[in-house]
This record gives sequence, C-alpha cells and structure tokens, in this order.
Amino acid sequence: MRIVNYNEIEDSFFDKIDYESLDSVKKIIQQVKKDKNKALIELSKEFGDGDFMTPDDFLVKEVEIESAYKKIDSKLFDALKIAIDNVREFSLEQLKTIGNLEYKKEDSILTHRIVPLKSVLCYCPGGNYPLLSSCYMTIVPAVVAGVQDVFLTSPKITPEVIVSAHLSGAKKIYKLGGAQAIAAFAYGTETIKPVDKIVGPGNKFVAGAKKEVYGTCDIDFIAGPSEVLIIADDIKDAKLIAADMLAQCEHDKDARSYLITTNKELGIEVQKEAENFLKTLKTAPIASVSFDKSICVVVDNINQAIDLTNKRAPEHLELLVEEVNQIQDKFTNYGSMFIGKNCAEVFGDYCSGTNHVLPTNKCAKYTGGLSVFDFIKILTTQNLSYSYSKKLSNTASILASFEGLYAHKLASDLRRELF
Repeated sequence: MRIVNYNEIEDSFFDKIDYESLDSVKKIIQQVKKDKNKALIELSKEFGDGDFMTPDDFLVKEVEIESAYKKIDSKLFDALKIAIDNVREFSLEQLKTIGNLEYKKEDSILTHRIVPLKSVLCYCPGGNYPLLSSCYMTIVPAVVAGVQDVFLTSPKITPEVIVSAHLSGAKKIYKLGGAQAIAAFAYGTETIKPVDKIVGPGNKFVAGAKKEVYGTCDIDFIAGPSEVLIIADDIKDAKLIAADMLAQCEHDKDARSYLITTNKELGIEVQKEAENFLKTLKTAPIASVSFDKSICVVVDNINQAIDLTNKRAPEHLELLVEEVNQIQDKFTNYGSMFIGKNCAEVFGDYCSGTNHVLPTNKCAKYTGGLSVFDFIKILTTQNLSYSYSKKLSNTASILASFEGLYAHKLASDLRRELF
C-alpha cells in the first residue's frame, strides 16, 4: 500500500476504467443470435463452462434441486436462510416507501401505478469463488417486487448455488455462463425466452456482453473491480481497517482498497497489520497483489476527505471517525455506507439486508445499488376534463408552433374547436 499526502494525489486516483467493446464478446453474441442453442453448446464446451449434450441439459431439473438440499451443509443452510430473510425484509420495507399515485386537478385525474417487470435474469459468476450471496442478492428483490419469471444462471452450478437460488425464489436455474449466457437471455434461443432485464456481477466478458445487449433488454449497470474506501483517524482501529481492506483485495488482483486519514501513523500501522494477516491468509496470492496497489491518503482535515470521497465515488464507504453524525450527509457519491467499527463491510456483502450489487468504477456518481426499485416500472395515466383540456390546448399549441411541429399544434387546436 502506498502512503501519500493529499497534495500528492495523482489524477489516476479519479480515473474511470473505459470499458471498450471487446471484439470477442461481439463475435460470441453474433454466434448465439445466429445459431442459438447450437452456439450455446459449442461455446460452453470451448470456454469450459459446461459439457452439454442437448439443450435439455441447460436447465437444473427438480431432481437436482432435491438432491442439492440433501447435500448442503446444515450450518450453511441455516446461514443462507437468515441472510435471505434479512434481504427479503429490507426489500419489503423498501417497497413500502413507494405506491400508486392519484391526484385531481380541475376535475381531471393524473395517476401513476407501479408495475413489476415480467422477466429477469440474475447472473451468478463462477470465477474464483462460489458467490452464493450473489444468488439471493439479485433474486430476492426481484421476487419481492413481483417479477413473474425470475431466472438464475451460473457457469458453476453446485448444490449450494442451487439451494441459494431455490430458497430465494428463482423460477428456473440454468447452467450457462459467460457472454454466451447474456446473449441467450437477451435475444432468446429455441428453448430460452428473452428477458426484460439482466442483473448481477461478472467478469469483463460478462460486463462487455451486458454493455452490448443493453437496449435489447435493460441491465443494472456495468460493474468494475470491487472497491472500498475507509475514512479513519484512530490508530487503535488499525487491525479492523487492515482486515476490511484485505476483504476487498481478495476478490481479485484488480480490486482496490483506499484509506483516507488525518493520521499518517495509522496508515503505517495498517500496513504492518495487513502484512501480518497476509502471512497466513489463504487468499494471500490474490489479496497481496491488490493490497500492494492500494493507497492511503493523508489529509489535513475531514473536508479534504469528504471532497476526495465524493470525487472517487467508491462502491463501499466506511466511516470510522468521531462525530460521524455531523458529516455523514456530506457524502453524496457511494454505493453503500458503513458507519462505525461494529459495521463490517462484509455484513453488507452477506447478510445485513442491504444489497451487495453496488456501483463501482465511479458509477455511484449517478446510480445507487441494486434494489427492489430496479424491478418495477412507473406507468402514468391522465384522464382530463373538457375544461382542463381546453386550457392546456392553448399552452400546447403555442409551444408546438414555436418548435415547428404543426401536426402537434393541429392535434391540440382540435381539442378546442371540435367540442
């Protein structure tokens, strides 16, 4: 970890990764659009994501689900149930904050109503680790929102992934992965129907594919490497901070951890604690590479920390400072905030109830994390009285005439003249 002063911050600290279109992803998508199930079978074998003989093998069958429940460790099963219940409870509380709207104006009625999407694909990555948590973090909010068809797909289907997805409420579970899976559920094949939206994390090929299919269907966002930014000032918290930074660093070698502090000695102590942990950490080959690229910024005051944070727009933001209540509302760009030493970021990753599918790569400047709101749409309706229509007609006709849209003006004028 590099330790630098505030005035030494390089422009790269604020850089956004540019996700250029990958030619290989474009070729995969075109192949799936053209050859459909045949392409999925060939590509899955080519990339080692599955050895399918027929399209019937794509889907996890009921007998496999029953078998998975028998194979899963009982303690893991109990932990899954608690985590899923917490995510479901939080999603239900979120849903209560919105509702249908109706208001009257001059004998007219304007409304909006909340309608769930019809179908969603939740992607669970294979990668280095079996991310059971990505199953329920994506599936549960969609189910709570009322989505009719919630599907999960993953290139690594294990009994644990099956149980996590099934407990969460997935209607069907598929064994497909990579860019070819994204293409299949965006455009459809002989046996797979296209969905309205695709959500969930994945590698650069999955991210690239989501970018390519956006517009054909909706997506959550393009996620980059995982990241955490911690603001702290007490040297006694060095061990906790080192552990939290390594928890992000072990995701992959491109993950990043940032520490911002007014106390340079804290940065030095965190470095020592992290080095001690890495001596025995099983994921040290990955975590050590990422931690070496991480940065500690020594600032003069908390205002500099706030400024840096809002510019960086981190995925996870931890606040380990005194008088946090006086400053927390000054942070406006982050995926999810964790306040105080009791609030480990990993609780948000797994089981506190908030979602762990969060904006990375500075996307927190314009979006929040995945939530129940991502699986609904707001539909507006208007039913206008004659008197209100006549009043609006004059306004609309003036605006349409100014814009040169004369059929607009005609349609508006007729509302005054024909009745």
